[in-house]
Amino acid sequence: MGKESSRSGAVSQVIVIGGGAAGFFAALSVREHHPHVRVVLLEKGARPLDKVRISGGGRCNVTHDCRDLRRLAAHYPRGERFLRKAFRHFAVADTIAWFRDRGVELKTEPDGRMFPTTDDSGTIVDALTSAADRAGVEVRLRCPVTALEPQGSRWVVRTPEGELQADRVIVASGGSPKREGLQWLADLGHAVVDPVPSLFTFNLPGDPITKLMGVVADPVTVHVAGTKLSSTGPLLVTHWGLSGPAVLRLSAWGARELQERGYRYTVRIDWTGGLGELPVRERLRDLRDTQARKLLRNADPFGLPARLWAFLLERAGVDEATVCAELPRKDLDRLVDVLVNDLHEARGKTTFKEEFVTAGGVALSEVDPDTLASRRAPGLYFAGEVLDIDGITGGFNFQAAWTTGWIAGRLA
Repeated sequence: MGKESSRSGAVSQVIVIGGGAAGFFAALSVREHHPHVRVVLLEKGARPLDKVRISGGGRCNVTHDCRDLRRLAAHYPRGERFLRKAFRHFAVADTIAWFRDRGVELKTEPDGRMFPTTDDSGTIVDALTSAADRAGVEVRLRCPVTALEPQGSRWVVRTPEGELQADRVIVASGGSPKREGLQWLADLGHAVVDPVPSLFTFNLPGDPITKLMGVVADPVTVHVAGTKLSSTGPLLVTHWGLSGPAVLRLSAWGARELQERGYRYTVRIDWTGGLGELPVRERLRDLRDTQARKLLRNADPFGLPARLWAFLLERAGVDEATVCAELPRKDLDRLVDVLVNDLHEARGKTTFKEEFVTAGGVALSEVDPDTLASRRAPGLYFAGEVLDIDGITGGFNFQAAWTTGWIAGRLA
């Protein structure tokens, strides 16, 4: 097998645990680097790649067009330093080339997100499953792993279908909402960082802003009061509260801090995207001269959605039928405050669509970023969200899956 397998001798069979993005990529990487090795992929569900199917609203946000490795790694609240090393082996350009070589072209949207040109996640699922079929990867569905045990220089993998033996095992089982779901790895001697949700939306129960369901404002700056957590970008109002990239990024960076607060905190919104109180005040004052006879409801100087502007006027206690030239100073002061310092009480969270992401997993200190090999158990490798790695929304979590899967599959 060459130098890649010299750590423990020849390799004849590799088992990959998990049929998600990282698992499929790891299995395909094994076959690419070691074409004579038998690869068995075990997936506990009835069909593989479910998260790929639902991601990006069914379009699959494959990666993000960020080619600078340091900047790319900076999009990961957990795992930045680890991924700086891993991305040297496989990063965005490699992902694009890998899919292109298999007949899938990707396109870049204005915000940097990359999707298949078909706008159909099925294109990515088909590419992975077809590649696995051509490569001879044996995929077993409805086959959960009940135990994983070292046996000399090999591994015993127990399933309801019986016992399997492997020279190498790649764990790509995904994140777990509870520590118990990772206990089997802790039992092998690995430190496990307790999982908490990441990429979630903010619940604002009973808040009148939910009447604006469907409204998008961009750019908006969202803060968590009393913390340094802040994010700027598009914000979406939903029937339960707040979502959109600005909120999802904030939830990722603040995953642990917000969990420690019991998901009870004050959200401070700057609807102007960070213009600053003085420029906001000056724009509103200018309305008295530039749009003197216009009604305030028709004179939004910030380009906000009409429904949102009307809501903010009402929230500030300002009559929307006021003529701009007659806007009282007290009304102007209240409107400035609402525009740059709008406070809402968050109580709880909601998972972003069905795209469950966790912060936590196998501690990165116990995994080699250049090989994805366990530092605790020879012959064991990790890939994907089972590691304490998570990225913000925008294709970064999939890129981490492709990268770690490809590196683990080299069996270095």
